[in-house]
Amino acid sequence: MIRVLVVDDDVRVAAVNAAYVAKVPGFAVAAVAHSAAEALARVAEQPVDLVLLDHYLPDGDGLGVVRELRDRGHHTDVIMVTAARDLATVRAAQRHGALQYLVKPFSLAGLRPKLAAYAELRRTVDGGGEAEQAEVDRIFGALSARTGEPDLPKGHSPTTAEVVRRVLLSAEEPLSAQAIAERAGMSRQTAQRYLKLLERAGRVVLSLRYGETGRPEHRYAWTAPG
Repeated sequence: MIRVLVVDDDVRVAAVNAAYVAKVPGFAVAAVAHSAAEALARVAEQPVDLVLLDHYLPDGDGLGVVRELRDRGHHTDVIMVTAARDLATVRAAQRHGALQYLVKPFSLAGLRPKLAAYAELRRTVDGGGEAEQAEVDRIFGALSARTGEPDLPKGHSPTTAEVVRRVLLSAEEPLSAQAIAERAGMSRQTAQRYLKLLERAGRVVLSLRYGETGRPEHRYAWTAPG
């Protein structure tokens, strides 16, 4: 499990964000903090893998927390979650090592792809070994905001299409709709609906595999550039 510290000065917002994190498979909320000092104390008390960090805090700001974490030797990853939209803050967050920057307000559908991309990055890096240029590009591209979804019909979510894309990109072989649904944390029906859209757009290729029952199983693979 990827252990997450949720930091937000608003108690209600912190609770909502923690609930979002808990709904994403593979992630667990390790602690919640409402100030810079409390965030630093929580990391000192128990190691965490990722900090979901608000910028505006009552006793400082998120960038200061990141600097202090690094000064103390903590290499915890950080995703900034904030209403700060000015480019200076965004660039400063990047320079200080924030992996992502998510602007408030957002929903679970907005947060889920960021966490899924982070989990993919962790799996890749934890695998060790040397990386070719293509692998390096894939690692850094995993956290980009770029999406691979086509123009979607009304009522369909680009972020959900992005989650499906991430699952297919990280798979070593074609997957069934059920396997994709389980990895993406969505229903099989939802996965099938988006897979059909992506297939029609030429982003996904469908193949058939015959099992012991003789009935073909539909399996999907991503064909478009990542």
